[in-house]
Amino acid sequence: MDRKRDDLTIGELATLAGVGVETVRFYQRKGLTPEPLRPAGAIRRYGAADVERLRFVKSAQSLGFSLDEVAELLRLEDGAHCKAASSLAESKLADIRRKLAELSRMEAVLSGLVKACHVGRGKVSCPLIAAFHAAG
Repeated sequence: MDRKRDDLTIGELATLAGVGVETVRFYQRKGLTPEPLRPAGAIRRYGAADVERLRFVKSAQSLGFSLDEVAELLRLEDGAHCKAASSLAESKLADIRRKLAELSRMEAVLSGLVKACHVGRGKVSCPLIAAFHAAG
């Protein structure tokens, strides 16, 4: 791409940020990224700051932050609100740790049920199916 990075179409912006055009539009509707003015008879143009903002959103999402949480981080992005950003991250970390504990519990139960299925013999009912019936 030989276009200047401050004269990008929405398609070029999306490609550089690693998202789809509809994702860009969705983020604009959610207020996560600005929608530049459309000059009379022309198309909207985007710049390097728009690419970085989209990358910021995707990076935060990849760590489990919801779009509402990303919006809050964006409000704090000037760097002067590190304590508030840290608090948000600590809350996310606690949430992830709770989810990991639940996933670990699920893995242990399911692993035991799978093992029980492999040792089942004869006309014994399937331990996996039986466990789900018993839980219901």
